[in-house]
Amino acid sequence: MGRSQPPLLTTFIFDVYSAYDMERSWLKRAMKIAEAEYRTVWCGTKKPNERLAYKGLSRYYDINYLHDLAEAESGWDMTPRFNRKALHFLPVDLNALLYKYETDFARTARLFDDEKTAKVWDEAAEKRKKTMNELMWDQLRGLYYDYDFKKMRRGSVSSLAAYYPMWAGMVSEKRAAALVKALRRFENKGGLATTDALQLVQLVPGSVPVQWAFPNGWAPLHFVVVEGLLKYGYHEDAERIAMKWLRTNLEWFNAHGVFLEKYNVVSPDKPPQKGVYPSQTGFGWTNAVFERFCQQFIDAK
Repeated sequence: MGRSQPPLLTTFIFDVYSAYDMERSWLKRAMKIAEAEYRTVWCGTKKPNERLAYKGLSRYYDINYLHDLAEAESGWDMTPRFNRKALHFLPVDLNALLYKYETDFARTARLFDDEKTAKVWDEAAEKRKKTMNELMWDQLRGLYYDYDFKKMRRGSVSSLAAYYPMWAGMVSEKRAAALVKALRRFENKGGLATTDALQLVQLVPGSVPVQWAFPNGWAPLHFVVVEGLLKYGYHEDAERIAMKWLRTNLEWFNAHGVFLEKYNVVSPDKPPQKGVYPSQTGFGWTNAVFERFCQQFIDAK
């Protein structure tokens, strides 16, 4: 009860609105709820939602003010991205998701011919994008990085979180090209690794296991990257990565009869790196992304 999850509500609302041809009144009501969540949860400045942290950007949080529980809110539990100090970081993925909220609110306002409100949301999105570009973009490495606002410097861990801005449609064509170029740092035989290399923390005996890191790959991150690539016209790259991921999933299923929550994309025939809990079989997002990629890259041909 002390934390939330990454904010994807407005995207979900528009998906439902489009897929089921919902009434405009439903959209208006649903977006009003999402706007309340945006203001109360993600832009809160005091308990129980102290997330608006620095220069108009937000962080992950937990009511108990514990770094590890804030990290759990990110969904990346655990990851080397925040160096066990999640409350001190402005995550690139979270703020890209909030940019998407702001553009979705603007889009909704325009559907109701409310240009004045739409412009307010346009300005909020533009301001967030500008600040993210100033704090998080590393020109030399061609990637976005989480920002440590306590130490006033970017984090050092290269991760697939850098591709959320592409998914959210907030990067220029030039920056998209740089991100595509940087993909090779993450791409392996079985798909995309969550980070580009083993981190020192992963080699320290007795340290907390980090499963959202090299050599593991995860279905939702493949989905975000592939969607981002398609949005900017990189269809060949999207298909190559999707097909690698499908093959990894399918080969494991053929050998063991199960889907997994995560996979070892460096050595797909080996088990994934363990986390703080045992590796899970099933698995909701693996099944869903597998089906989605089959529809997009196999059935559609």
